Amino acid sequence: MLCGPLVTLCLAAAAHAGAESGWSRAKEPAKGPALSIGGYSAGCVQGARELPLEGENYVVMKPERHRNFGHPALVDFVVQLGKGLEERHLAPLGVGDLGQARGGPAPNGHASHQNGLDADLWFSPGGAGATQEPMVDLLTNKPSPHYGERVPALLELAAKDSRVARIFVNAVIKRELCEKTTGDRTWLAKLRPWHGHHEHFHVRLACPADSPECQAQPPLPAGDGCGEVDWWLNPESAKDRDKAGETYGKRVGAQPKLPESCEKLVAASKPKATSKKNEKASADKPAADKASADKSAADNDKSSTGSGE
Repeated sequence: MLCGPLVTLCLAAAAHAGAESGWSRAKEPAKGPALSIGGYSAGCVQGARELPLEGENYVVMKPERHRNFGHPALVDFVVQLGKGLEERHLAPLGVGDLGQARGGPAPNGHASHQNGLDADLWFSPGGAGATQEPMVDLLTNKPSPHYGERVPALLELAAKDSRVARIFVNAVIKRELCEKTTGDRTWLAKLRPWHGHHEHFHVRLACPADSPECQAQPPLPAGDGCGEVDWWLNPESAKDRDKAGETYGKRVGAQPKLPESCEKLVAASKPKATSKKNEKASADKPAADKASADKSAADNDKSSTGSGE
């Protein structure tokens, strides 16, 4: 989670970081055809694909978080975006969080990223030892010295992908693009101002046609969206922005009510418990038989955990 100008947003999000759950403990995708289920902030994904930690044109920058899973369309989008950057001599792409192996709510960092269609991507190039540089000076609300041609090129390339529904960026970045973009401006509509997002941008794909349980967001309003920027940067709107930020922060790490299909996915990821009747039967056997039974039970537990089913 990255703190933007709203410190209260980060404090609230940290205070409401949740505990580990079946979703965060599941390390393997749920078997079956790829399906995005539910909403972006209350959903899950079946048949997710794991994004390899390093490709020819991208690098997953925080592999220890194990959030490099998504609907196959999302994984393909990231790979293709990396290739597009390579063609423009702007690679490699730095990749932040996608989602967990079966999606669902994460214990920290996000309220969304649940149904396999969200990805956080760095503005700065990825690679060994790379760091996220701020593209916005949060004290002056102006582009920082790190802001350059890479930012508009990266965002335009991502936004013009037909699979992309929205891209969340800092309002200062949106304002800069609204002021400087000439020619085709239709892609600007997909750029949505949001808290923080001065070091990375958040790509959200539209619901895939073959995922009937995926819950789409309302369509974007007409126009390029540039008229919305003022509310995000106007001092008179600060109290409203703080309130909205606090409300969002409370959702980070929360456990929202999920569709029934999701409850089945997370239940399938839990290792089966040994019944007390079986435990008693094993205890009554001779020592040699009991040792054999214990080994068999351990192998079964390992198999269940490994398969993720």
